[in-house]
Amino acid sequence: MPEKPDNDPFHDCELGPDAVLGTHTFEDVLFTDETENPVNVLTGETPAHSQATVEEAKEFAASIDTETPQIALPASVESQVETQSKPYTAAAFFHFKATGSLERHRAYHAAYEADAFAVDFEADYESGDLTITVERADEA
Repeated sequence: MPEKPDNDPFHDCELGPDAVLGTHTFEDVLFTDETENPVNVLTGETPAHSQATVEEAKEFAASIDTETPQIALPASVESQVETQSKPYTAAAFFHFKATGSLERHRAYHAAYEADAFAVDFEADYESGDLTITVERADEA
């Protein structure tokens, strides 16, 4: 692999900009009303801490104090049971749990941080789909 110059926003990435340029949809990765919740086997009920609405999840994600926009991802049933946490968690919109790989996460992060790219995303909490669009800034 050729050496990338230090002014290349992708110099620490395994993937280059071609891997993220354009529009990509990641299906069924967001917290939705259909997200699986634990059930108490003795009572057949979902514990109170695991009951939540999409609106609550979206508000939680929006409340995270960071410059990077956050999305609401489903928390695993295991973590809900072990930590008595909500059925959702917040993460950067390009988080590897949403985009499917750490390599893609790093490439989206590099594009988001670089002035040379325009990055936009749409979180559809009804379908659970996340769509990320990356364009070269001079083409946007």
